[in-house]
Amino acid sequence: MAYSQSIQKLIEQFSKFPTVGPRTAARFVFYLLKLPKGEISELINSISGLKDKVKLCSFCFKPFEAENDLCEICSNPKRNKTLLCVVEKETDLEALEKTIKYQGRYFILGGTVSNLRKEDIENLKKDELLKRIKSREIQEIIIATNPTTEGEATALYLERLLKPFDAAQGKKITRLGRGLPVGGELEYADEETLSSALENRK
Repeated sequence: MAYSQSIQKLIEQFSKFPTVGPRTAARFVFYLLKLPKGEISELINSISGLKDKVKLCSFCFKPFEAENDLCEICSNPKRNKTLLCVVEKETDLEALEKTIKYQGRYFILGGTVSNLRKEDIENLKKDELLKRIKSREIQEIIIATNPTTEGEATALYLERLLKPFDAAQGKKITRLGRGLPVGGELEYADEETLSSALENRK
């Protein structure tokens, strides 16, 4: 079945979203066609505002809205600045925050490495991470990658990358406990499981 040019173009745009295939993208488009013009305008304004109002924290790279350069977590004086939790993506940070167990700061790596491919490694914010860790105030780095194949490969890469800090500067490098199911994602784990994983890190 051939769609009109406008419909096909929007399907192709939605298909670029993570985990969205052409069929799901087509359902999105036909759903939008049924919406009143007012709701479409509201959606367009929300997307436009996303780029205009939301920025990345200069320390952890968490998306947020504010006048300063640090998000509400990094600018909070009550957070434990000796702890740095390294996560793959924004949703992992939010999942860990919901446990209310972790009171340190975060660093969003921006992805994973698959079989240590060079292009995957280049996409990680590894240089920025090393810059943060060189700070004397950080004493423990918690590697909180997902218990997936890619997450495990990323954790092993980070352990090797951070080993000099462990040996020369006495910084503690830990990983989440094994309460998380293998092949799962942090953002889908319940708060009790995540709390246990944080408390039993080693």
